[in-house]
Amino acid sequence: MDVNLALSPQAIAFARIDTKAKVLAQTAQLLADAYGLDAGEVLENLEAREALGSTGFGRGVAIPHCRSKDVRRPSLALIRLEAPIEYGAADARPVTLVCGLVSPENAGATHLHALAAISRLTRDETTLQMLADAPTTEAVYALLTNQLVRDAA
Repeated sequence: MDVNLALSPQAIAFARIDTKAKVLAQTAQLLADAYGLDAGEVLENLEAREALGSTGFGRGVAIPHCRSKDVRRPSLALIRLEAPIEYGAADARPVTLVCGLVSPENAGATHLHALAAISRLTRDETTLQMLADAPTTEAVYALLTNQLVRDAA
């Protein structure tokens, strides 16, 4: 399934962040910088979604997500944390990988397909290990683009 997911090399970071609030702020900033969005609006939307329930997916992964009127297609940011943080995940495990997603405001099914694609990607143990072991953000970008293209086929 092709979800037409945008992934910019500038939307990938390795970071030392120690709280969930700071993770959301950094995710919003990455999305804003990479895709020309308003960081304040994205953060507000991510926080509003998070208030409904934790986006801690489990297995060390969080998928904070929201919608924006200023984005044309689902757009991804990824942060690999240098140290695990408490995130309120479904399995109570700390988070080390954050996959932020912003989708168009009226992209109901498209948003769900993008979330499903990210979910499939992060459920695979081999992929998670490769993301954890990647030496650079460029290597993460190459891995993600290869994986997303393969999954779309």
